[in-house]
Amino acid sequence: MKLTTEQVKQTVNQLGARVLPDEHPAMPQLNSMFGEHTFFVDETGLKVLEPTPSLGAERQTGEVVSLADWSDAELTRLMAHEPEPTGVIVVFEHVRH
Repeated sequence: MKLTTEQVKQTVNQLGARVLPDEHPAMPQLNSMFGEHTFFVDETGLKVLEPTPSLGAERQTGEVVSLADWSDAELTRLMAHEPEPTGVIVVFEHVRH
């Protein structure tokens, strides 16, 4: 799931994860391995959001899916695994201007 700028902000606020910017050197490899997503990293590894059934017209949701775990104590190398739903749901509040 590719997120909007506002959805990225809301995800970071709810998860405490960092977003990988589109210009990050690992993005071409991540996109070829996992498809077009907005990627996040936290203390346990690499995550994306997958859409979930909507809670209504005002709110969209996404479930956090783990794609890779850190394989070293310095958090510099990731080891990919089968996508694992985490059960964590991010709620996107509709922003009115």
